[in-house]
Amino acid sequence: MSQPSMINRYKWYELIGIYAGILLFLTFVLAPFVEGFLVSLKPLSQLFSSPYRFIPENGSFAAYRTMWTSVPGFGWYIFNSFLISGVSTIIVLILVVPAAYAFARFEFRGSGLLLGAFLAVNMFSGAVLLIPLFRLMRSFGVLNTYFAMIIPGVAFLIPSGIWLLRTYMMRIPRELDEAAFVDGASHFYTLRRVILPIAMPGITVVAITTFIGSYAQQFIYALTFNSKTEYMPLPVGLFAYFGRQEVVWNELMAASFVGIAPALVVIFFLQRYLVSGLTAGAVKQ
Repeated sequence: MSQPSMINRYKWYELIGIYAGILLFLTFVLAPFVEGFLVSLKPLSQLFSSPYRFIPENGSFAAYRTMWTSVPGFGWYIFNSFLISGVSTIIVLILVVPAAYAFARFEFRGSGLLLGAFLAVNMFSGAVLLIPLFRLMRSFGVLNTYFAMIIPGVAFLIPSGIWLLRTYMMRIPRELDEAAFVDGASHFYTLRRVILPIAMPGITVVAITTFIGSYAQQFIYALTFNSKTEYMPLPVGLFAYFGRQEVVWNELMAASFVGIAPALVVIFFLQRYLVSGLTAGAVKQ
């Protein structure tokens, strides 16, 4: 006889409390996005009207058309953001995958100390290190280039990627490595042909989190290490809607949604890999 599911074991008032809590949480999380989208539909004259109207009156998508002319080259800003985030993600994966495999499979002197040092890197804010990073970028001669924003982002994203992927690889049975070694496989061959296919959900998680992290931290690096418009990413393009006299809020909100829409589409199609990567190993088989 099959056991009743866990959800059926709750009493009716407990279920009401659970769903009410979920609804309250989603309200706080989604309310800013809903309000931002409604602001993008309102004429600028309605944004500061009294009493304030949550639902726009005579709303339209006019701001989604005029935003392109208000900030020339806005499409190029979006392209720059995806280029910087994409290149950063590729570099991080190239460096993180073998490093995580080494930390997950090999015992060597100083490995714990090195992992602790990686974790300590994430305790420093990028703003604290702007001056030494600027001097470093200037000595490398990469100021006013894409690399001036890619290199710092990669440096700050590698440690978290190593920790996350190392934890995932430690859940892969070592017997697979031993079987490959018995057949004469090298460590590199084992990583490439045995471990990587199994670790793809974890690698996908690292790729998504790296892409989002790189996408989010471009503003401060772009303003510090770059002064050329053709290399500016999306956050700087959004900042252009802040005028001297007023902020064009409806166009700013429209541009924000247009800028994040491609990233949301990518995450939507990869979410099943993200969920499987985060939950893998949570239950014994």
